[in-house]
Amino acid sequence: MSWWGKAIAGGVGFMMGGPLGAIIGATFGHRIDQGLAGAGRLNIGDTERTQAAFFSATFSLMGYLAKADGKVSSAEISMVEGLMSNMRLLPEQRKAAIALFNQGKQADFPIADILAQFRRECHRRRHLLQMFLEILTATALADGVLHTAEKKALYYMAQQLGFVEEYVDQLIDRLGAQAGNAPQSAASIDDAYRVLGISASATDAQMKRAYRRLMSQHHPDKLVAKGLPEEMMRLATQKTQEINAAYQQIKQARKA
Repeated sequence: MSWWGKAIAGGVGFMMGGPLGAIIGATFGHRIDQGLAGAGRLNIGDTERTQAAFFSATFSLMGYLAKADGKVSSAEISMVEGLMSNMRLLPEQRKAAIALFNQGKQADFPIADILAQFRRECHRRRHLLQMFLEILTATALADGVLHTAEKKALYYMAQQLGFVEEYVDQLIDRLGAQAGNAPQSAASIDDAYRVLGISASATDAQMKRAYRRLMSQHHPDKLVAKGLPEEMMRLATQKTQEINAAYQQIKQARKA
């Protein structure tokens, strides 16, 4: 049984406990009550726990971040809907994701406790946490304006997960370059450098190192093995395609 199936049965929320277990339980409502009696017999593996934690933390914190500036914009809602479509969520999964998003918007949402438990559930796997921060940063950039409250919230989340503010600034710059170009339009060479997180003065060797580091960081199979929900594998694949396109564009420009 997948992490999703076990969540429906009530096993994941029951076995996980803590604030993440609580929001999973609240998301599935009465169904978790039906699953409690048999939860002890469900085999909840580490990978499934991490996948459930990632899914739950992602959508609830997207809600928290979207509300950080006091209102949830139509662009932010569209971004969440686009993410769900990209993940090809089943109707019941979409319903759960929306419920989690709405929980994150609540004034009493326990963000500090959620982040602390999420970091533990991820076993501090840096690449997994980086992917998580990328999704949240993309949420903040969805309406084209990074509000002060949103940036402050991103800094706080990053700090709680073991990252410095400079890393968030790099993400904002890199993801802003990706978001500024439609998939079928040609990105500028400046944007290509930003996607790789390097300057135009970087040597070929530095460019190659940056490319290899980002490709390793976003490798779909590696991320799923570390606990990325399989539904989010398409996101990682898309990231590697964007990184590879930027790398190839720079290589061609340097040959000209």
